[in-house]
Amino acid sequence: MSAVPSVNGAAPWPHVEMVARTSVAAPDHPPVFSLDGVGVRYGLVQALQGVHLSVAPGERVALIGANGCGKSTLLRVLHGLAKPSSGQLLRGDGSRQAMLFQRPHMLRMSAQHNVALGLWLHGVRWREARAQALLALQRVGLDGIAAQNARTLSGGQQQRVALARAWALRPDVLLLDEPTSSLDPHAKREVELLMAYLAASHGQAGPGHPVTMVFSSHNLGQVKRLASRVIYLEHGAVLADLPVHDFFNGPLPDAARLFVKGEMA
Repeated sequence: MSAVPSVNGAAPWPHVEMVARTSVAAPDHPPVFSLDGVGVRYGLVQALQGVHLSVAPGERVALIGANGCGKSTLLRVLHGLAKPSSGQLLRGDGSRQAMLFQRPHMLRMSAQHNVALGLWLHGVRWREARAQALLALQRVGLDGIAAQNARTLSGGQQQRVALARAWALRPDVLLLDEPTSSLDPHAKREVELLMAYLAASHGQAGPGHPVTMVFSSHNLGQVKRLASRVIYLEHGAVLADLPVHDFFNGPLPDAARLFVKGEMA
């Protein structure tokens, strides 16, 4: 990955809007994900229905919609944590994925070991995993608390540890489920900067293969800053799928228009 940033000001960060302009999709490559009529049912609840979409390498896709619209289910399907009840999901070959949740799970061990464990499970020797974990924590400005029990950290710090854990694996695809929803404004900004940095980086596939990011959010300002494409879901169905500029400046289905109006009021 590229130059080391710092949320504490030790090194310059790329501006978020600049990242959004320079990190672009790679249309000549096969899709990272291709969904054909995907539906997911939990008992009597139809969580997703008839979802048709594809995601190209390097895209930054924001999933928006009211609570219960299917955003989290769609992310879980993309990551293999939920199986479609109908339709078909195809994934690109060899892409390494990482997923972050609203409230990251921290094991009862140091921040450094929480990051190192993921590397060790991927076959990295423990000593090397600890060294790489420390570097990853440095990238997110947390090397000073590497030895601290991760469960004692603030919510913002835990989410940054989770981002360090993801960065250390050098994923080609980063999935995030409302990663800033439970954070205070300062912590939200720090995590958002890290998301922008990761989106502008490259993963296991190397230079020329930008990281693909799919994230859900209720923060429409964040969506404007980070996304290149917006998907609006309602009752498990995709009602709008547009480039970010067109979504916020062009015509929308009534349900999407009313949602945006309500969220921005």
